[in-house]
Amino acid sequence: MSEAYFPVGPGLGMEENFLSLDDILMSQEKLPGRAESALPRLAVLVGQGASSAESVPEGSKLEIPLWLAKGLHDSKRRIISVELPKIYKEAWRTVFSADANVVDLHKMGPYYYGFGSQLLNFENPENPEIAQTILQASI
Repeated sequence: MSEAYFPVGPGLGMEENFLSLDDILMSQEKLPGRAESALPRLAVLVGQGASSAESVPEGSKLEIPLWLAKGLHDSKRRIISVELPKIYKEAWRTVFSADANVVDLHKMGPYYYGFGSQLLNFENPENPEIAQTILQASI
């Protein structure tokens, strides 16, 4: 009669698989950032306003989901700038290189590997180190 649901695996690398529930949930993870230009009528979407007519002023700090950050990030137009979440910064990378077994990655970020690979979409000088850390932590 009906077929059973077969789970769809997450996307590999910098691409997402929008049929995967894990990728959908991962794309909701928040990224810290800053509005480099005014964002008209987006205050409600980023949680900074009460009505859809409000805009986000230039220079505002933001916590926006990954899917929105990927859509707004453009190095040519400078709409938003994205910062690394604390778990991917140099201090945590040092902890992973010392002893990755003592860090509870699920507690720090349930989608550590997938979310980290999505961070490689943003131009960041630390991308090679992030990629290396994700690779080493997965072994």
